[in-house]
Amino acid sequence: MKHTQTMFMSTENALKKVLDYHQQTKHHFQRYASGPDGLDWKNQPKAFRTFDGCTRLKLPLLIHPTSVSYNQLYQPQNIVSQELSINNIGQFLELSLGLSAWKQYDDTRWALRCNPSSGNLHPTESYIITENCDGISDGVYHYVSRDHVLEKRCQFNTKKSLLPDSSFLMGLSSIHWREAWKYGERAFRYCQLDAGHAVASIRYAAATLGWNAHILTSASDVDVATILGLDRDDDFVITEDEYPDLMLLIITQSNNLFSDPCLISSVPVNEIAKTAQTGQWSGQANTLSTNHLDDWPIIADTALACMKPETDEQTWQISVYPEPILESGSTQPASTLIKQRRSAQAFDTSGYLDKPLVTKSMLYRMLDLTLFRQTIPPCDVMSWEPRLHLLIFIHQVEGLESGLYLFLRTDEIKKKFQASLKQDFEWLKPEDCPEHLQLFRLVAGDAREAAKTLSCHQEIASDGALSFGMLAEYKDCLTDKPWVYRQLYWEAGMIGQVLYLEAESIGLRGTGIGCYFDDGVHNLIGINEGEHTFQSLYHFTIGKALVDNRLQTLPPYAHLQRSHFK
Repeated sequence: MKHTQTMFMSTENALKKVLDYHQQTKHHFQRYASGPDGLDWKNQPKAFRTFDGCTRLKLPLLIHPTSVSYNQLYQPQNIVSQELSINNIGQFLELSLGLSAWKQYDDTRWALRCNPSSGNLHPTESYIITENCDGISDGVYHYVSRDHVLEKRCQFNTKKSLLPDSSFLMGLSSIHWREAWKYGERAFRYCQLDAGHAVASIRYAAATLGWNAHILTSASDVDVATILGLDRDDDFVITEDEYPDLMLLIITQSNNLFSDPCLISSVPVNEIAKTAQTGQWSGQANTLSTNHLDDWPIIADTALACMKPETDEQTWQISVYPEPILESGSTQPASTLIKQRRSAQAFDTSGYLDKPLVTKSMLYRMLDLTLFRQTIPPCDVMSWEPRLHLLIFIHQVEGLESGLYLFLRTDEIKKKFQASLKQDFEWLKPEDCPEHLQLFRLVAGDAREAAKTLSCHQEIASDGALSFGMLAEYKDCLTDKPWVYRQLYWEAGMIGQVLYLEAESIGLRGTGIGCYFDDGVHNLIGINEGEHTFQSLYHFTIGKALVDNRLQTLPPYAHLQRSHFK
């Protein structure tokens, strides 16, 4: 496969391709990025990938809600670590990437999952690599969320232990075609966002079991592809390739992964890849679409430019923050809140102007939980310094004046922003804002029309309590490492998942917005387009969701439970 070839293009050429891709796929007021002329519904990609010819292992489903509450996820020291077993793997996968419900309208039915996806298209596929797990033999498995089963793709021909004790690996890949079918050339962006949401979902699910997770940042994409079997050309339809995203180490008996950094670096990814090459593989990927009417070569070219070689694990000076703000946090079982997460389609504006839906203390908590803290999900899954910051359109937050705000997620970035943004901004910090939260009002006023206009004229960006634009430190991060482009989107997706769950915890609903006018956001705050110091990567909004009573909601795994009673 072209995406796993070992010949990388030069860093200079790769960087140019990545920067050109990002520029070409921007939406503008005068035109949108290129996409299909119309949706080819007959060839809509199937929602679930399966591998024919694999041995299937049924996983147990959760019978009762978790004893761990949502608020306890941010207090990992109080959660007892559970053993590595098939029962706990079942819970882990169900709460991270499993189904959360089915929706039905007339004769049409579709699944919702715990991890959100652009257009509910779910390009992200997941695999686990197990060793010494009670109830699961050693090997490489593909997870099928619809059936809650593991498909055994590979049996290793070795008895040698390759992983740290009480651990397993989880790999993620993307099928770009699933998103390109609807979104065209912008699909590569959305696949990376979805991977970020999936990573955060994985980290939260691990936390319900007292487990920890860490992205193996040093691993090469070639090794990840080999371990997951993505380089096996004959196993896939050529236009429906899976591209390697990342590999995570899941530790089941440690609440502090950073207390033993050698544990991370000790994972022999190269050796595991070599073992996979000589393993016994089985399975043929199903065909997702019989025809592919639109071809977007820019996506494959950009994926190649973003291929990551093996690198050293990154180190950086970690900021020390006080304990997370936990007031007003939900005491619902974590599993209940995770499974009830939905993407709002529209917001109810009746009465919210009279009584704000969000208080400033709720907002402070949301922002606080996006900061990087060791052992606090989900951002502790990263090994790189945070690079994304939040532009906030505050419409109705009790205790804060409406306007445009900026929240900085690292301490030293303020001067760079002040030099890059409009010079007449206020930079006024709310009086009672916690000291460690770098929240600043840039300008006061009604920001609803600006939020709607910049989010492709979508009213959902203006009808809620507040909306966000995620600004990434951009070109300087990519100069020597073009693959960091993907990591920027992963981080945006992780932040989005925090906002999703926090919205649910206060009785509201969020939704990610992938359609926005990139340069329009930059022009609003004064970013010089020629410098590419910062770029807007993702929008998000929170409000009171309108419920469509025409839709019927069905339990996620009733179809399996019914079959068990036959």
